[in-house]
Amino acid sequence: MVVSGPPGSGKTTLARALARSIGCPAICRDDIKEGMAVASSSFVPAPGDELTKRTFPVFFEVIGLLLRAGVTTVAEAAFVDRVWRPRLEPLRDLASLRVVHCVASASIAAERVRERSGSDASRRHHPDVMPDNDGAWAARYEAFEPLRLDVPMIDVDTTDGYRPDLAAVTDFALGTSGASPCR
Repeated sequence: MVVSGPPGSGKTTLARALARSIGCPAICRDDIKEGMAVASSSFVPAPGDELTKRTFPVFFEVIGLLLRAGVTTVAEAAFVDRVWRPRLEPLRDLASLRVVHCVASASIAAERVRERSGSDASRRHHPDVMPDNDGAWAARYEAFEPLRLDVPMIDVDTTDGYRPDLAAVTDFALGTSGASPCR
């Protein structure tokens, strides 16, 4: 299961809830970067920083290792199509991929990013860049390029809870749902 979406869309929270519901690990790209940052006393976050670049292959090595071992896995990251699709496509040989794309209103996403950057100490390892105005944030948020893989996909609105609900998303993830995906 691949959980994707723009910043503040609720993807990490949903990925962890989905993994608990399924009974499998959630591998979150930001968790790997945060662990690397703790081990590097001189790290300073910036867009495209060296640690972010190093995180990318480690993330996919961990996912590949788990899938080759037969472990059902929830993988979470932004997964911008042009950047991530080339690394995800080979995983189709190891697993039946399904994509959950998280969406929320741009204003809710901005509020979430502002809140976590002020209250979550682990966010110091990430350059959460907030535009100076809501219009610039909304434009950046709406410009997010979702994954385009030829696999089952579903959109989950995380604005207020989950729509569809967690049980339906779990059924989708497990392939036990008769519901059709949103895309």
